[in-house]
Amino acid sequence: MATGRPVRLVLDASLLLQPSAIGEAAAVALRPGAEALLRRLRYSNLSVAISYVEGMSTNESGFLEMVTSSHSFGYIPLLAKSGDCSPNELMLEWSRTSSCFYMTSRVDKGLISELWNHNWRVVSVGNECSIEVPGVLNVGRLQELLLTLATLIKREIGGSSVLVIGYVMKQSREEDFARRGAFPIYPSKDGLIFVPLSFELPLSSQLQKVDTVLHKITDEIVKIDPNCSIDFPKGISFSAGMSEIIRFMEDHPDFCIIDPFKNIYPLLDRLQIQNILVRLQELGTEGKTKLRAPYSLKVDNFHDGELDKHLAEANLSFPLIVKPQVACGVSDAHNMALVFQIEEFSNLSVPLPAVLQEYIDHGSKIFKFYVIGDKVFHAVRNSMPNASLLKPSSGEPLTFNSLKTLPVATKELQLQTMVQDSKSVDTDLVEEAAKFLKELLGLTIFGFDVVVQEGTGDHVIVDLNYLPSFKEVPDSVAVPAFWDAIGQTYESKRGKAQT
Repeated sequence: MATGRPVRLVLDASLLLQPSAIGEAAAVALRPGAEALLRRLRYSNLSVAISYVEGMSTNESGFLEMVTSSHSFGYIPLLAKSGDCSPNELMLEWSRTSSCFYMTSRVDKGLISELWNHNWRVVSVGNECSIEVPGVLNVGRLQELLLTLATLIKREIGGSSVLVIGYVMKQSREEDFARRGAFPIYPSKDGLIFVPLSFELPLSSQLQKVDTVLHKITDEIVKIDPNCSIDFPKGISFSAGMSEIIRFMEDHPDFCIIDPFKNIYPLLDRLQIQNILVRLQELGTEGKTKLRAPYSLKVDNFHDGELDKHLAEANLSFPLIVKPQVACGVSDAHNMALVFQIEEFSNLSVPLPAVLQEYIDHGSKIFKFYVIGDKVFHAVRNSMPNASLLKPSSGEPLTFNSLKTLPVATKELQLQTMVQDSKSVDTDLVEEAAKFLKELLGLTIFGFDVVVQEGTGDHVIVDLNYLPSFKEVPDSVAVPAFWDAIGQTYESKRGKAQT
């Protein structure tokens, strides 16, 4: 694979600026979609520069300099020549050592001809007359540019040895992955190119240009009917874009996706997560540390007259942590409560149906495990303190949102009850559990949380989630493992499809 040859990309200013900006005093702004394009190119591993025609207004020139500086791009002039524009000498020099792409919405036949003669690939956006210019590829909208660029790079420097990975996830997650270098457009060492799929364009045509899709389907949930949770995906409403992807996958069962939707649905339901974790007892061996699921009970209301009896049957005693059965995808999925006595259920606001779970004293320490393909990583994070430090004097339950702020004890109480806990996590045992869960779930990338119970030393897995950010793992090891996992999953699924 010829990925040793660098890729240089030049964006003409006409591609980025609103065409309505006229004159020195005119307000200058980016075209719709230009900011997203620049943001994604910033961490693309491509050499990017913005070109401009000499004679631009001061406002335009100053605005472009600000844009290029904020994204760490180059800024180069196109030189006037016989009424046309000719390439900067630097651009001609690049063509000798690099694969070069010029993208514009301003068609200049002389410029394009000279670039073409120097082996540049030219893409014109939104200008129909460019179809008549030899050597120019035309696309209709700015949102098509990244996928077009990815397919050109694949053809130019990698061929069949490069995979184009289309991805779908919310912007904050995408930016985190991109900032860490996980989403290059220049091929990774494993020959992977990452490109976002746009919900503003027909998805079927985009999906036909990528080799596989990486997704965080839970980012695209619009609504969940909690009464259907045991039968997911029944009762789930997705965004229009994700619904189109789901239909495409149903019509193309051999298309590779990381990971199949059906493998992820169980992680949307805390009751199903509990049923999965209960199977950890299959790993139990005499004389080893106990690895288990938390004791739990599903309830459909908090006013059951026999709740005491049901709690005893489930091996549960107070305090209890109360969680909605729906694990994600709705606004209140992370609204929880810590309940210290049965009377506190009377005015509890946690959504129903709910899962009552034992609260495990774990010394404010939680172990975050990440399974990325065949590799397992872990990190230690501060967590909720022991229950004795949290019990309110008011006799009310302690409510909180687990994604925002976890309950903490005052520093005074922590100092009063501080105990040195010499216990640490048994990584060999938990890695064995990770492999077991990977086989059981059929997922490429997932995470789970482990707490070590004070007193017994039991290792209790309290949560499972799909495609976590694994931000506690150093990028230098996490990102290559991420690429390896995607490549291995693709090759495995392609092999199965061909047999």
